Amino acid sequence: MKTLDLLHRWTGGLIGLVLLVLGLSGTILIHRDAWVMLPHADDAQMQATPTIIAATEQMMADPAARPSAISFATDSFGLNRLSFGREAGAYADQAGNIVTHWDDAWERPELFLFDLHHHLLAGETGEIVAASAGLCGLFFVISGVILWWRTRRTFEFRLIPKRLSRPAILRHHRDLGIVFAPLLALVMFTGTTMVFRPVTALVLGPSAPATIEASFKAPAAQVGALAEKPDWARMIRTARERFPDAEIRILSLPKEAGKPITLRMKQPEEWLPNGRTTLWFAPDTGDLIEARDALKLPGAAQAFNTFYPLHAAKVGGLAYRLVMTLVGLALSLLGSLAVWSFWFRRNRTARRVATGETVSAE
Repeated sequence: MKTLDLLHRWTGGLIGLVLLVLGLSGTILIHRDAWVMLPHADDAQMQATPTIIAATEQMMADPAARPSAISFATDSFGLNRLSFGREAGAYADQAGNIVTHWDDAWERPELFLFDLHHHLLAGETGEIVAASAGLCGLFFVISGVILWWRTRRTFEFRLIPKRLSRPAILRHHRDLGIVFAPLLALVMFTGTTMVFRPVTALVLGPSAPATIEASFKAPAAQVGALAEKPDWARMIRTARERFPDAEIRILSLPKEAGKPITLRMKQPEEWLPNGRTTLWFAPDTGDLIEARDALKLPGAAQAFNTFYPLHAAKVGGLAYRLVMTLVGLALSLLGSLAVWSFWFRRNRTARRVATGETVSAE
């Protein structure tokens, strides 16, 4: 038990600040659609086929300034988002008129926070560090529950420590952690599995990574080059005929020659905000190459598709967002106070003992 306690404390002292960053940034991102203050951001979502066609033709009109992808407005955010490769992008209203444009993600606070939360501003390396922190977080939850069991009779729920003494912080850490342990485990697990596929395979089975990758992969097909004026109306109407109840979510141009245009849709039964129902079209003719129904994907892929909505509070409405807000704040508090008590209060306490001062016990 002493070894477990030592590992728990040292690991927390080393990565507590990473958990603080992930907790705070994630909490703010949960409410991103509410605090992005731009014209038409509060407009009601319009998914009528003629409206989508007209907006798409407007945004794709200029071949020299054509976006590589369009993410259409949602029921909580009334602007279309355009991507122009690298970090450049724009927001447009649902008629296709540009509202604002940026050349760097740092120009938009919501994009900066997204990069901070997912990549710690360090690309793939930061993503691995964040996922590793998630694995450590799972260890914290499990070991914390075991360590708390010995002191369960002294449980007292407090949002903040009674005082900033080391004993008070440790007691608060144990008791707050046990209250949020199930949801903290959910957040850590879902965040980690979206990066580390071996963890996914451990839970969903050894075939899960291959199955999930297959759900993303475009079909092999011989197609021509992207037409100067692709038939957007034909593609959108075809998609609506195939899945009449689904929202049109993302339209993506091929990243290289010989690849199809991709159109993602979200059926009412899907949890993913942008859905995983996907259609591929020939970029030269607009002919449908293949349509993939997300509701007919293998069970492992469908289970995996629930991880992000649970992690980012994209299901459950306002009630679940508020719950996950508390979880994010709790994670931030646990991480920051773990570092404070380990590296600072610990040294002060040691100095006071060495000099013969009285140290209060909680």
